[in-house]
Amino acid sequence: TNVVKPFKFEARGRRRIHQTPKRFEIDACRPWLDAEMAEVKPEALVLLGATAAKALLGSSFRVSRERGELLESDLAPIVSATIHPSAILRAPDDAARAAEREAFARDLGNVAEALAKRS
Repeated sequence: TNVVKPFKFEARGRRRIHQTPKRFEIDACRPWLDAEMAEVKPEALVLLGATAAKALLGSSFRVSRERGELLESDLAPIVSATIHPSAILRAPDDAARAAEREAFARDLGNVAEALAKRS
């Protein structure tokens, strides 16, 4: 699910450039997010991108420093944060995209391992 429901963007020709939501927009959407998590009761929660990570883990959280780590949190038994998949597409060249894709897969692999240990 998304931390903020409406997709904010700036039109640039045929492209829609994502705009980072403001704090008040994140706060306004939080009740829906909390209700979704209460309904689903996730065993694992993977926060994709800085917006999601900061919204749920606090403004001091940095994906660049803690990506792929298993985090202590009351949100779910297993919590981790990584880059948003769109960051892979924005990498400057094929080599950078391949490296980001591998790192992203490792991050998700950490969560998969933790889930396997719980079963």
